[in-house]
Amino acid sequence: MKNIIAFAGSNSKNSINKQLVVYSNSLLDAADSKLLDLNDFEVPMYGIDLENESGIPENANKLNNLLADADGIILSLAEHNGSYAAVFKNIFDWMSRIDKEVFKNKPMLLMTTSPGGRGGAGVLAAAKSTFPHLGGNIIADFSLPSFYDNFKDGNLINKEFDQQLKSAIADFENSL
Repeated sequence: MKNIIAFAGSNSKNSINKQLVVYSNSLLDAADSKLLDLNDFEVPMYGIDLENESGIPENANKLNNLLADADGIILSLAEHNGSYAAVFKNIFDWMSRIDKEVFKNKPMLLMTTSPGGRGGAGVLAAAKSTFPHLGGNIIADFSLPSFYDNFKDGNLINKEFDQQLKSAIADFENSL
């Protein structure tokens, strides 16, 4: 059975992107999935001076090793002002200092959701243009707009979006 690492690019305890990841994990057929929480990988704000003085933080190495050992990655990015959430960008920056191929060319299901009608389109576009240069092998992507209208009690209630997500998951699983 394939080993999947799944996480949200958010440190919110009530992250809607984490809720989407949890739901997506429940739909996996042919894989064991380990759900990660970025709160368990706290690192100081990246800076070259800090890196030169203290080296790479242990938590950045831990996350890097988990991605290296995975067969695939499910990631749902929170959008803050049209881009990555600071917590994700920071760990992403640290990990790129360990290995420029941050995502190790592992098959990836890239997702995002937001309360608004664009569904995190800005951060999804940013990731789709950046991740391939950093070892991101994006097999499928999914954006869920208007989270609170379309997701209730741990389930995607909009049948059209649910079918789109299931199709993206099938494409991802078929690539493993």
